[in-house]
Amino acid sequence: MSSESDETGPIDYLVVEFPAGSRMTGEGLPLLVDLVDRGIIRILDLTFIRKNQDGTVEGVELAELTGNGGDALAVFEGASSGLLGQDDIAEASAVLEPGSAAGIIIYENVWAGPFAAALRRSGGRLVANGRIPIQEVLASLDAAESTV
Repeated sequence: MSSESDETGPIDYLVVEFPAGSRMTGEGLPLLVDLVDRGIIRILDLTFIRKNQDGTVEGVELAELTGNGGDALAVFEGASSGLLGQDDIAEASAVLEPGSAAGIIIYENVWAGPFAAALRRSGGRLVANGRIPIQEVLASLDAAESTV
């Protein structure tokens, strides 16, 4: 393994749907740029798609997002590692409602790279990982609070 791949953090993806009629304000885009600027994450792939009412899917150019915070995304123009393929886009679009749009992001958790490398050097290996949906966390906290 090369030194660079030895320090690579975990790679995650997000598919964020914007249902038909929702307002894409772009409020989160400067926050995404900030995460990159601070070295917390590295964007490997970023694409936007739209699922038409007839179920067909088409790409959305970054230029179409300008005015809604899209200018902040100009730094990611052409971000493509090759990890995100057409089959992945088709799989992501299958969960979208007709008339909606989505952003698909593949990113490296740069912050975790040195930690992960140290674990690997110590003989550790990842055997499971996952995410707990925020709705489940909030429900659990509410339930715990109501029993106090």
